[in-house]
Amino acid sequence: DADLQDPPSLLPEMLRSLKDEGYDCAGTRRVTRKGEPPIRSFFARRFYSIMRKLSNIEVVDGARDYRLMTRQFVDAVLSLGEVNRFSKGIFPWVGFRTKWFEYENIKRVAGETKWSFWKLFVYSLDGMTAFSTKPLAIASGAGIILAILSVVFIILIIVRKLLYGDPVAGWASTVCIVLFCSGLQLMATGILGQYLAKTYLEGKHRPIYITKEIK
Repeated sequence: DADLQDPPSLLPEMLRSLKDEGYDCAGTRRVTRKGEPPIRSFFARRFYSIMRKLSNIEVVDGARDYRLMTRQFVDAVLSLGEVNRFSKGIFPWVGFRTKWFEYENIKRVAGETKWSFWKLFVYSLDGMTAFSTKPLAIASGAGIILAILSVVFIILIIVRKLLYGDPVAGWASTVCIVLFCSGLQLMATGILGQYLAKTYLEGKHRPIYITKEIK
């Protein structure tokens, strides 16, 4: 990294971990975000937290692309044929042993970041859609809940009318019907999305499994 935010002084230790300690990857991560706008740091931490909950991979908070990898690790990464490559998800997805080297955020020697807030937001969405279909399941679940709630409200309105003869304004039943239809639509959209997601994931042609050669 030409701006020297990723310290080259870590390279000897990183290389030693691969050669002498048997690790397949030497990765780096920032443990502090000094110098960053607070709002950016807040959303960055939330992203890593949400990503870990939505996906089945362990995305390390503050992980950088500054790393050393063995030939086997590189070949495993290259075996993923997808074009839209979210590296922070690909590296943990392939597995293998990784040793992490931590450092505090360092002010860049020259230049300015090209990552605006909007670009980071789009990048985070790319990562979530590349490694998780849970948002679609959440949409289906929300649709089911809406439909059930609307049915419950309709039953309450009918019971109230039959037992107490209490006239109910027309807007209440209208709202229930709208909620019921909206719930069904949301559920159907989520189910349709699940099928599309399976096609999307199959189109990536990721290997079914990855093996490591032990010498």
